[in-house]
Amino acid sequence: MANVEHSGRPAKAFGATAVGAVGGRLRVARLGLWLVAAVLAVRQVAVVLSTPRGERLTDLETWVGPNGVLHVKGSLYDSTQFTGTPFGGLVLKPLTRAAEQALGWGWTFGTLLLVVALGLVVARALPQPVSRRTSLLAAPVAVSLLMLSLPVRNALWLGQTSIIPVLLVLVGCFAVRGERACGVLIGLAAALQPTVLLFAPLLWFTDRRRAALSTGITFVACTALAWAAMPHDSYTYWVHHMAGTGLGGKADDLANQSLHGALLRLGLEGPLEIVLFFTLGTAVAVLGVRRAVRYARDGQLLLAVAITGCAAIAVSPTTWQHQLLWVLLAVVGRVGRRASDRYVWPVAVVLVMTLPARMMLPNMSQMYALRDNVVLLAALVAATVIPFLSRTSEYYRSPIPTEYAPAVPARLKHVPLLPFLRRVLTRPNLLLELLLIRVTYAAYQKVRLAATGGSNSEGRATAEHHGHQILDLERWLHIDVEHWVNHAVVKVGWLRDFFGFYYESFHFVVPLTVLAVLYWRRPVDYRWARAALGFATLLALVGFWLYPLAPPRLLPGLGVIDTVHGVQDFSKPDYGTLTALTNQYAAMPSLHFGWSLWCGVVIAVIAPKWWMKALGLLHPLFTVSAIVATGNHWVLDAAGGALVVGAGFGLTYLLQGPRAKLAMAAATSQEPVGEKERAVG
Repeated sequence: MANVEHSGRPAKAFGATAVGAVGGRLRVARLGLWLVAAVLAVRQVAVVLSTPRGERLTDLETWVGPNGVLHVKGSLYDSTQFTGTPFGGLVLKPLTRAAEQALGWGWTFGTLLLVVALGLVVARALPQPVSRRTSLLAAPVAVSLLMLSLPVRNALWLGQTSIIPVLLVLVGCFAVRGERACGVLIGLAAALQPTVLLFAPLLWFTDRRRAALSTGITFVACTALAWAAMPHDSYTYWVHHMAGTGLGGKADDLANQSLHGALLRLGLEGPLEIVLFFTLGTAVAVLGVRRAVRYARDGQLLLAVAITGCAAIAVSPTTWQHQLLWVLLAVVGRVGRRASDRYVWPVAVVLVMTLPARMMLPNMSQMYALRDNVVLLAALVAATVIPFLSRTSEYYRSPIPTEYAPAVPARLKHVPLLPFLRRVLTRPNLLLELLLIRVTYAAYQKVRLAATGGSNSEGRATAEHHGHQILDLERWLHIDVEHWVNHAVVKVGWLRDFFGFYYESFHFVVPLTVLAVLYWRRPVDYRWARAALGFATLLALVGFWLYPLAPPRLLPGLGVIDTVHGVQDFSKPDYGTLTALTNQYAAMPSLHFGWSLWCGVVIAVIAPKWWMKALGLLHPLFTVSAIVATGNHWVLDAAGGALVVGAGFGLTYLLQGPRAKLAMAAATSQEPVGEKERAVG
């Protein structure tokens, strides 16, 4: 398994092809990616070192505090601060004599170097064959993803050793010669993270039995050494901890992404939970190692390592966030026969490993069980379920190609600016679309919540000041109709209820319905419309950030009645700045109107019948009436929404070219499109 021929080095055939324009562009791209990796590294170090003492490197200080790890009172495991093995504490003993500040700086930069080394080894370990582009760009991409990942950020923040076992395993498998050296390195990793012992059967069943024996001997020797030096702590760890009654209790169950932690979150305790944990853990370990052996024999050694690591995550009694790097390594597996499906698995893995679980799934009580275990579920499916392609599969190197619509001539010479973003005929992968829509909306919510102009009180003052600016401008333009429309609607009960219902109900329903219909019936137009909506929303977020604005209902003294949220209490200093769902001062531009206008334009352009077009255009008309009548937006907010939507369609045209005038009734049916359908749009 550790042989050099399996290390994934670039083939010699690449040598002469490095010249020319393509080679130059690749070198520029590689330099740019290394620059991105450097920026991310500097940012992570700056975040850690700029944090006050006592709030950073807290785990490191626990290990190497004033008394040293061998001289703490009682056991290392009397609290949940120390989560390493006794051997890990023994290794850190020499650091107890270092100066605190020097140790913090040295540990942070040392961890950074380990991350870079890990990225280089991963790039080296990619299974053959790899293209020239992949061989050049793999290392900076790997380092960048590692820097962004939650485990690395968490390890840097806490001062943890969790990167070392992963690096030791990868170096043992891909960078050293000889089975004995491979086994020693993996044995050291297991002494720091015991479930790494799962690599021993992987080595054994892939005919690296000397390496497997070396792994076991090294692990036993290191553990025995720690037991001799720290008998009480070793007993506590190997008996109390491994019995499931120590670490990973209720106080830490949300952070523990293992089967043990998941069972605790489900309310199981005592002998039943321990038996169930060992039963499920054994099944996962056996299935995971079997799959890893199969992929190792197939020549995908890095994927085999990742699968084994994912199984180790699940079967460990405690798996904290900084120990989850194995899941990120599973991104190298190829899934799907179609080229368009190849991105689903890597995108899902990267999102799970770089974003908080709250951004991945809605904040709904029905989703808590899934959200709280999302990383564990990713590890479980990688270890036991995902059908990674074998290198012998005809689709491994040559997936079913993506079909593109014919290019449409543009009126401008340099349009499209990004010609590689061609219109795809087939509908995109649904899971990938849902992932991207969810993450995009979560980012949209985060930006709206952050756009308060500083603290809550400062945000309210700024937003109200901007509200008076908008009111003065509307009075100068003679379009300050908000108060009159609002009071006129309030006097008519059914009209007030209608606009309140329309405001609350149709903002999401109509755009999602339009996207769903386009996805199913008109996949080419779906991509065009989705791109325009994305650009418009991105521009709106910039507006929310730069210009927090109080809507008419939140402007004191104006007298506008809030028909949706009820009577306002302006005596509360923080009122309106933040709510549980959104920032009420993110009013300019109005995405209520912007999204409705997007719906109207898309329906008017694509719908085949005039009455459908008319119905589509009625939606923005009703929406602008509702946002003004309910006091939630100014007239100029609607103008701002129209502006960002127009800019969204304009950017789509500029970057991707004109809309492809081809629609497919059902992309998967591969049926020819009739002449009448071709004329639509």
